Amino acid sequence: MVKRVLVLNGPNLNMLGTREPGIYGAATLADIKSLCLDAGVELGLEIDFRQSNHEGELVSWIQEAMNSADGILINPAGYSHTSVAIHDALRAVGLPVAEVHISNIHQREAFRHHSYVSAVAFGVICGFGVTGYRLALMALAEKLS
Repeated sequence: MVKRVLVLNGPNLNMLGTREPGIYGAATLADIKSLCLDAGVELGLEIDFRQSNHEGELVSWIQEAMNSADGILINPAGYSHTSVAIHDALRAVGLPVAEVHISNIHQREAFRHHSYVSAVAFGVICGFGVTGYRLALMALAEKLS
């Protein structure tokens, strides 16, 4: 049976490709969506790919995933470091969560070194660019098998 993974992207990731390419590279969010959909086919995962700049919308999508997904891959972006609400929603749904960051958050500003999401994720991938999404999907596929 095909496992369904909700791929969530937080604030400002819709600006990828133009936003700080020295940190985030030239890939766009559309490129990442294509990468995830292709990886999903290879790994036998159905991918539901979304992005929002609004914390409450992300929380609602996480809550909905309890009845519609088998796992969550999330790049919470700036909400990594501020959102107890996203942390609580992820904990409440009880699904396996993989956290991904395009940049290495530990080489950046000190406020980025802590993520509220990491405490509820079974794994965190950071610093591998957009390839991190593929790596996280591989880990989720293994976790869900």
